[in-house]
Amino acid sequence: MVVVDVDHPDIEEYINWKVKEEQKVAALVTGSKICQKHLSAIMRACVNCEADNGDCFDPAKNPALKREIRAAKKMMLPENYIQRVIQFARQGFTKIEFPTFNLDWDLEAYLTVAGQNSNNSVRVTDGFLNAVVEDSTWDLTARRSGQTLKTVKAKELWEQIGYAAWASADPGLQYHTTINDWHTCLADGEIRASNPCSEYMFLDDTACNLASLNLMQFRREDRSFDIDNYEHAVRLWTVVLEISVLMAQFPSKEIAELSYKFRTLGLGYANIGGLLMTSGIPYDSDEGRALCGALTAVMTGVAYATSAEMAGELGAFPGYKKNAQHMLRVIRNHRRAAYGEAEGYESLNTPPVALDHASCPDQVLVERARKAWDRALELGEKNGFRNAQSTVIAPTGTIGLVMDCDTTGIEPDFALVKFKKLAGGGYFKIINRAVPEALRMLGYSESEIGEIEAYAVGHGTLDQAPRSTRRH
Repeated sequence: MVVVDVDHPDIEEYINWKVKEEQKVAALVTGSKICQKHLSAIMRACVNCEADNGDCFDPAKNPALKREIRAAKKMMLPENYIQRVIQFARQGFTKIEFPTFNLDWDLEAYLTVAGQNSNNSVRVTDGFLNAVVEDSTWDLTARRSGQTLKTVKAKELWEQIGYAAWASADPGLQYHTTINDWHTCLADGEIRASNPCSEYMFLDDTACNLASLNLMQFRREDRSFDIDNYEHAVRLWTVVLEISVLMAQFPSKEIAELSYKFRTLGLGYANIGGLLMTSGIPYDSDEGRALCGALTAVMTGVAYATSAEMAGELGAFPGYKKNAQHMLRVIRNHRRAAYGEAEGYESLNTPPVALDHASCPDQVLVERARKAWDRALELGEKNGFRNAQSTVIAPTGTIGLVMDCDTTGIEPDFALVKFKKLAGGGYFKIINRAVPEALRMLGYSESEIGEIEAYAVGHGTLDQAPRSTRRH
C-alpha cells in the first residue's frame, strides 16, 4: 500500500501516476500490433511480387509495396523499420517477426511499466473534503518546513482523483479524520496508512493476523441464522488470534515489539453476498445493509467483550493504560451506534451511520448486537482490553475460495460464473452455488430453477437466456 497525503507537494503527479502507466501499456499493446500488421504487409508485397531485376523492392516499380509503405507511414511507423523489412526481403527473408504484446497482467507489457506491485491511496482529511464542497483553494505544503509550495483548487484536485480512479482503478481514498476519530490508541500517534488491502488501519510498524468466518455456515436449513453458534465462533477465534500474537513471526524487530505492545487482531467474515442472495435480500437495499450492520456489530462487540474477558485473566495489552480514555470512548461510540442512536457521540467530526433497527430482517441479531456492546463496555471498564483492535473485514479473495465461499468478504457477487486467472498461467471456473436457493426464495419453480442454472453454467452470455414474467 502506497499512501500519500492530499496536501503533499507531489500529490498531482502521484494521482495521475498509474493513469500514465496504463496509457503506456495501451501504447505498447496497440503499437506492437499495428507495427506487426503493416510490416508484415510490406514483407508480403515484396515476396509476392513477380517483377525481375530487383524491381520488387522499389516502390516506384511495385505498386503493392508503394501502397503498403504509404499505409505504414500513415500509421506513423518509423522509416527505419520500413526500410529494414525491405532490406530483409532483398536478402531472401519471407517473414518478418515483430513481437506483439497483450493486456495480460503478468506478461511483458505490464512488467515494463511502474506501479504494478502497489495499491495507491490518497489520505484525505475533512478539511480537504470541506474545501471541495466549498469550492475553495487547497495548499500543498513541504513535509518538513510546512511551507506552502503550491495552491490549487480543491475541486480540481478532487476531479483528478475521480478521473484517475475511473481510468486506472487507482488511487483509492483513506479518510484520515474519520479513521483517527475511531482510533483506540490515539495517545501513541495518528494512524497514517493501512496494510495493502486496506482493511487493517493502525499505527506504523504494527500487524494483525487475519481470520474470517464463512457466514453461510451459520445459515440453518430452515433459513434462519444461527446466532448462538456465530457468537461462539467469534469468541473462539478471538482467543485463537490472541494466541497467534505470541506464535507469529514478524518481518522486523519494530513490528514484533509493537505487535506485542498492542496485540491487534483481525477477525472478520466472508460471503455476505451469498447470505443475502440465498435470503432473497437485494445487496443494495436497506434490509441488506441493516443485516450486514447487525452481523458486523455482533461480531465486533463479542470480540471486544472476549478481549476484555481475557484482560481480566491475563492483563490488558501493554499500551492500554496510556490509551484507556481513547479506547473506552471508541467503545462507547460503537455501543451508541449498535443502539441505533443518532446523537450523543463523543469527539467525532462526522456522525456514524447507526445500526438501522427497523430495516433489519432479523430482530434477534439487533438485540444480540446491543447485548454484545453492553458487555464489551462493562467488561472493558472493569478489566481493560487484551487487544487494541479485534476485527477487520478482509477481501478474502483466494482465501474465500478455500473457505468454499460463493462471494468474497463484504462485496456482492460480480458474476454468477467467473473465471479466475491463476498466477503462472491457467484458469478455473467458479460457479455461484447460491443461485438455486436464491431463486427458491424468490418463488421460482424447480423446473425454472433447473433451466436457469443450466443456462448460467453452460453459456457465457445473456442472449436467449431463460426469462420470467414474474415480479418481485
